[in-house]
Amino acid sequence: MNLKEIREILELLKGSDVSEFELGRGDTVLKIRRGAPPVVYAPALQHAPAQGPAPPPAAADAKAPAAAAAVPAHKEIISPIVGTFYRAPAPDSAPFVEVGSRVVKGQVLCIIEAMKIMNQIESDTTGTIAAILVENAQPVAYGQPLFHILPE
Repeated sequence: MNLKEIREILELLKGSDVSEFELGRGDTVLKIRRGAPPVVYAPALQHAPAQGPAPPPAAADAKAPAAAAAVPAHKEIISPIVGTFYRAPAPDSAPFVEVGSRVVKGQVLCIIEAMKIMNQIESDTTGTIAAILVENAQPVAYGQPLFHILPE
């Protein structure tokens, strides 16, 4: 199975509601799982202080745009394949990018190894790396966020 076949399979699955897919050829098995694993949050044990009556709906709506405007808009770079995430081209090399690095469209951000094939993941926008969301040498899923980039 080559990279072209894997990309074709991913394109076919993109428009469907299939959440898990497995294909075996000989001793090679391709497993695709969409979405991030569920996150379980423990309930807070602290008691919230008593609050007065809720503000009128118009007042609550007026605050929402201001809060949304405070959050900077970032571009999310997601994993196009399932594999192992590597920040550098070799174990003894410097990472491709760091938080705060300026990147241009087409610049290599990382490598994802899938079935012994090293796939370079490139930036699709020019901007500044705001966050690196995956640790080096960790497995990543299809569609999993890898980087946040603040566009210029």
